Amino acid sequence: MPPWLWALLLLGPVGAFALNGGLPPPPADVDRSTPAATAAGFLDAAHARDAARAPHYLDLSRMPPEQQPEEGLRLARRLVVVMDRTLWLDFARIGKEPAGPGGRARREVLGQVATARGPQDIVLERVDAEGGPVWVFSADTVGAIDTLFQEHGSPLLEMLPPVFFTRPLWVLEAWQWLGLGVVLVVAWALGRLVEAVTLRVGARAAGLTKSGWDDELLAAGRGSIRYVLAGMLAAAGARLLKLPPPAQGAVDLGARSVIIVAAALFLLRFLTRAARFVEAKVAQSPEGTDVARVRGLRTQLAILRRVVEVAVVLVAASLLLLQFEAVRNVGVSLLASAGIAGLAIGLAAQKSLSTLLAGIQLSITQPMRIGDTVIIENEWGWIEEITLTYVVVKVWDLRRLVIPITQFLEKPFQNWSKVSPDILGTAELYVDFRTDVAGVRAELKRILEQESQGLWDGKAQGLQVTDLSERTMKLRALVSCSDAGKAWDLRCLVREKLVAWLQAQPHGLPLLRAEATPLPFPEEKAAGPALLPARVGNNARVEPQR
Repeated sequence: MPPWLWALLLLGPVGAFALNGGLPPPPADVDRSTPAATAAGFLDAAHARDAARAPHYLDLSRMPPEQQPEEGLRLARRLVVVMDRTLWLDFARIGKEPAGPGGRARREVLGQVATARGPQDIVLERVDAEGGPVWVFSADTVGAIDTLFQEHGSPLLEMLPPVFFTRPLWVLEAWQWLGLGVVLVVAWALGRLVEAVTLRVGARAAGLTKSGWDDELLAAGRGSIRYVLAGMLAAAGARLLKLPPPAQGAVDLGARSVIIVAAALFLLRFLTRAARFVEAKVAQSPEGTDVARVRGLRTQLAILRRVVEVAVVLVAASLLLLQFEAVRNVGVSLLASAGIAGLAIGLAAQKSLSTLLAGIQLSITQPMRIGDTVIIENEWGWIEEITLTYVVVKVWDLRRLVIPITQFLEKPFQNWSKVSPDILGTAELYVDFRTDVAGVRAELKRILEQESQGLWDGKAQGLQVTDLSERTMKLRALVSCSDAGKAWDLRCLVREKLVAWLQAQPHGLPLLRAEATPLPFPEEKAAGPALLPARVGNNARVEPQR
C-alpha cells in the first residue's frame, strides 16, 4: 500500500471528528442528536446570545479555525434574525429520530427563504463529529447567512444590547414590542392628521359646489378615515420591524379588522345621512306639499336603508369571520354538505326570511307609511317607525305598540290617512223633541266659523236628525278637519259648545213627561183600581183628595 494512502487512512478519522475544531468543546446541554433537538437548541441559544452554545449548531468547517468562535456567534445571531422573520418552524414536522427521516437520511430541509436569486433552503445535515454523528446547519446554509441577512435583516439589530433581544411575552423580542408600540402611536397620530387635512380640504372643495352630497360624504367619513389610515399604516409599519410570521399575521389581522369595521361604519353613517338628505330635498321641492308622497318616500327610504344596513353588517361580519381558518373551513363544509343540513337551516330561517320579505313587500305596496294614522288592536295612533321585522305605533296617550310587520299584511287594520289625512268627524247629541233643530244648526255654523280655533278646515259641516226614540231625538253634527288629531279636538269642542247652548234654551235638554188625570169618586172605585200605574208617554189618572 502506498505511503500516502496509509497517511490518508490515519488522518481521515481525525479530520472526520474535527467538527468546528476552532471552537471549545460543546457544553453538556448542547443536544444535536436529532433535527428537532438541533433546531430547538439553536433557537434558544441564539435568542439568548449564548456564545458558548450557539456556534456549535453551525457547520463552520469552511472557515479557518481561529475565526470560528467570533464568526460563529455573529452568524448565529444573523441566522436567527432571518429565521424569525421568514420561517416559523413546525416542530411537529421536524424529525425526532437520530438517523433522520426514513432512518438513513443525512439532511432535512427546515424551509425556504426568498432571495433575489431565488429561494434558499435552510438545511440541517448529519455530520460526523467527536462522539458520533450530530445534526448541524449545513455548510451551504452557513455560507448563505450574510446574503440572507442583507435582504431580511438590519445592521441596526447588531448594535442593540442583548437585553433588547429577550422575549418577555409571546414570540416578540423586547425591541419588537417597543417598536410595535411606536408604530401604533405613529399610525394613530398620522391617521388623525391626514383625516383632519382631508376633511378641511374636502370642506373647502365642497363649498364650491352646489350639490350637498359631498358635504354628507365628508360628514360620514369623520372618524372612519382615521381608523382606515391607522390600520393601513400600522400594517405597513409593522413590516419594517421584521416580525415573526405569527406576530405579523396577528398585526395584519387586527389591521384588516379595523379597516373592515371602519368601512362598515362609514357606509352605515352615509346611508343615514343620505336618507335624511333626500327627505330634506323632497320637503323643499314643490312636491313637498304632497304629504302622502312625502310619507311614502320616508317609508321607502326607511325600509331600503334597513335592507342595505343588514347587507352591510352581514358582509362586514362575513369578512371579519372569514379571516379565521376555522371559520373558513366551517363555511366550506356547510357549502359542501348542502343536503339535509341546508334544508334544516332553510326551515329554521323560514320565519326570519318571511319577515324580511314582508318588510320589503310593505315598502313596495305601502299599505301604511310613516306618519299615517291607524287603528290596530283597538288602539288609535300614528306609525312612528318601520323596520324590517316590526312596526312601532305611537298611541294617542304616548304609549308604543310594537307589532310584527307580518300582521299588517295578514290582518285588516284601519288607515285613516292612506289616501289623504283629511277626515270627517261627528258629534252626537240627544235633545228634546221640541228642540229648535234649525237653531242648533245655526249655532253649529257659528261655533265652527268663530270658535273653532283653527281646527275646522272649512270644507264640510252639517247637522242632521239621525234617530228617534220614545224619549229623545238624536242629532249628529258633522265637521271636517285636515287630520285625525284636529278632528278629535274639534268634536270635543263642538259637543261642549252645543251642550252649553242647549242648556240656555227652554226646550233644549230632554225632559221626562207625565200627565195627571182625576180619578172617579170613592163609590166608583169598585169598578177599577184607585190608582193606575203611570208610564212615560201614557196618560195617568190621579185621584183628587177631598
